[in-house]
Amino acid sequence: MEDNEVRERIRAGDREAFAALYDRYARTVHQHAARLTGDLSAAEDVMSETFLAAWRTREQVRAEGGPLGPWLLGIATNKARNHRRGVGRRLAFLARQPKPEETADFAEASAERLDHQRELAAVRAVLDRLRGPEREVLALCVWAGLDYAQTADALGVPVGTVRSRLSRARKRLRALTGERLAQEAREGQEAREAREPGRGRGEVGGRAAIVALPSERGSR
Repeated sequence: MEDNEVRERIRAGDREAFAALYDRYARTVHQHAARLTGDLSAAEDVMSETFLAAWRTREQVRAEGGPLGPWLLGIATNKARNHRRGVGRRLAFLARQPKPEETADFAEASAERLDHQRELAAVRAVLDRLRGPEREVLALCVWAGLDYAQTADALGVPVGTVRSRLSRARKRLRALTGERLAQEAREGQEAREAREPGRGRGEVGGRAAIVALPSERGSR
């Protein structure tokens, strides 16, 4: 179908067209949400909320235009932003509560299931230090593959704002990545040095140790 036809059918509440829209963009929306939240479970929630909001606001879709991907990603960006705010409020609330009793650690049992989570966390270790607007523009332009105009449309900001935010995001991301790589290199070197066996007091190494061994004649 042509983009305008898809828009017309979505605006009219065509469930079959909306199902096709879901099939086409669900994975893209989920990946975008995961990059912004760093949590697969939260990404699932954001994706569901995105398509629910899209269905409820379908009449607001313009009659003419390109693919509806930028529209969906714009909704997902807002939902992810709300999620992060909610998490911040919950963390602030928990910080004021008494410390709970310690429970058993089941991390090892679920290690394999968390592999993907760790990958996301590693990315967010740097991305979280970007400002929210910069992180959103980076996710839309670089990972989602939207052009400046589509990103501006998704976020409701001018194209010039997208360009300036993306430029700042790239510079800061390069700087932060360099710092993190340097830190990991230092920690790796320290770990290797810690694993190297040291000599005990009075221990003699190398050729001197061989010379010091008693000869067969002397040991009889």
